[in-house]
Amino acid sequence: MLLVICSDKNQITCMKSKILSLGLFLSVSFLSFSQETNAPKFGKGLFNLVGQDSTWTMKIATRMQFLSIADWEEGSDGGLVNPEQNALVRRARLKFDGFAYSPKLKYKMELGLTNRDISGASEFTGNAPRYILDAVVMWNFYQNFELWVGQTKLPGNIERVISSGNLQQVDRSLLNNRFNIDRDMGIQIRHHFNLSDNFLIREKLAISQGEGRNITTGNLGGHQYTARLELLPFGKFISKGEYSASDLEREVKPRLMLAATYDMNKNAVRNRSNMGSYMINDVGFYETDINTFFLDIMFKYNGFSFMGEYANRDAKDAIAKNSDGTTETGNIVQVGNGLNLQAGYLFNTDWEVSGRYTAIKLNEGITGENPENQYTLGLSKYIVGHKLKVQTDLSYLSVTNGTNRLMYRLQLDVHF
Repeated sequence: MLLVICSDKNQITCMKSKILSLGLFLSVSFLSFSQETNAPKFGKGLFNLVGQDSTWTMKIATRMQFLSIADWEEGSDGGLVNPEQNALVRRARLKFDGFAYSPKLKYKMELGLTNRDISGASEFTGNAPRYILDAVVMWNFYQNFELWVGQTKLPGNIERVISSGNLQQVDRSLLNNRFNIDRDMGIQIRHHFNLSDNFLIREKLAISQGEGRNITTGNLGGHQYTARLELLPFGKFISKGEYSASDLEREVKPRLMLAATYDMNKNAVRNRSNMGSYMINDVGFYETDINTFFLDIMFKYNGFSFMGEYANRDAKDAIAKNSDGTTETGNIVQVGNGLNLQAGYLFNTDWEVSGRYTAIKLNEGITGENPENQYTLGLSKYIVGHKLKVQTDLSYLSVTNGTNRLMYRLQLDVHF
């Protein structure tokens, strides 16, 4: 076992050493373990452990995404100017899941290792990197009821709930970037029932801290309340396909999910509900109620897939003020709405062509931001489904009374 002793002088370096030590320990453990037993099939985890008395299990998996981006501005004459390029490890994750004591008590822990994954260190995170993505326990305590406790994704828009490793295009849309409610610390109650033989209904309720993930300073404003309802009139998708983009299973019958989410962050102190900048004023924090509403649809049939999302966000008072109630601080809540429509077709050769249209319209009088429209054409080659794939896309961003941009991306996704 590796031991790392830290001093108080450099906590960030110390934390990185701990993560590196953990990775080395797991690698050595895997090598020794793999000599004794057959490793799982590709994409099914590095190895699966089962307790001697079968009272616990653990699957350990990892995934990586390698991304290259080229970006240009559109000049006044219609030409492309100011080229920019970037190549990076977009995501690198370690994932652990299984059950403890009973199959009815499951758990999941996911760690992010790239700079993009762990960025956001501040006084609110103890000035430490945000390594933990998910740390949650899920207890099936009665029939179709499940209690979730810990930090994980809130039941928000479908695009956010879909794992970043199971996306149809290189990354999520501008709608998700502006309006998603991401992860938080709290509890969730989930339930499902059949209205008829095929008609499935799911209800999801969450009460969370409302400050986002990896917060150490506790509750700064009020709490966050989220409710989501999902309707599947034709029954379940194959292999939970409603939470995975593209119709890799080639549904033999039409499958449809219609869903709505309402989220209220009471006395929120950040300008995008539980995300974004903190709205600091002369007495601490400016607090206001922020409401977010989502409508989404997922449809799949015989290689064709369609996903649609609508988002709306408003606030009790979107303009942050000092304690006198009149002096503005310069902080504002990002209120407005967005629309995202995305479709694709998977050929028998496992090549897929996809298209996406996204429209963002924030309240210009409050945010000062112009309406945006983005058009994206994507091409993907699935070698081993979402576990090993190459994706590329080309996007044109049109900004009303602003600078238009062209972006090309290429990404390799590998899951073990």
